[in-house]
Amino acid sequence: MSKNKFPIFKILILVTILAVPGFLYYMLQAKGKNRYKPLPIFGPKIVASTFHTKKGVKIPDTIYHKIPDVNFITSNADSLNLGSVKKQLILINFFYSKDQLLTPTINQAVKSIFEEFKENKIIRFISISIDPAQDSVSVLRNYAKMIGAKPGKWDFVTMDSSKILNLAKNQFFVNAIKSSEDKGEYIFSDKLILLDADHRIRGYYASSSVDEISKLSDEIKVLITEELRKIK
Repeated sequence: MSKNKFPIFKILILVTILAVPGFLYYMLQAKGKNRYKPLPIFGPKIVASTFHTKKGVKIPDTIYHKIPDVNFITSNADSLNLGSVKKQLILINFFYSKDQLLTPTINQAVKSIFEEFKENKIIRFISISIDPAQDSVSVLRNYAKMIGAKPGKWDFVTMDSSKILNLAKNQFFVNAIKSSEDKGEYIFSDKLILLDADHRIRGYYASSSVDEISKLSDEIKVLITEELRKIK
């Protein structure tokens, strides 16, 4: 009797092993859109006069804040317009090379994400110096080389000093101001800022927090999935 039960038991286990992956695949394919929770969109937004229809209901469109198509100068002395970065996610951070407090931690956090996604063409990294007087093209070039950044994938950039602090404060909504003591120092945010392919802000992450950098990694994958779903 026991000899007959043993093969049946093994067959049941085998059927379960084969069935579970198929069921999970079905759930991801058939139910994925219902179970998927998109990331928030940060910044001011306005209700448009246009509508879209969902399940027969007219819903007003929302116009979300987008980072403008500003021009940067890269460590290779090239011009980089943000509007030219299309169909890619962008991870943004602010820094300046003389800073020895926040900048090393920020760069280490960015590098950990860069190493994880350096072969993925859907994400790009831009580190923005808030001290163009000090961080010349040659300084940025040497700094990027020291960090191990790859131009075109992880760019170190700057822009006109009269515009850059305004960009941080009024477009990215993070602190970046000159210190009250005139020592060429700045008070600025350590946050990494994740933009989607439409240049909308989808997340802020403290570079000093291991948990938040882990969360950033996960949320990049969420946004990659969001972008892939747009491809028909």
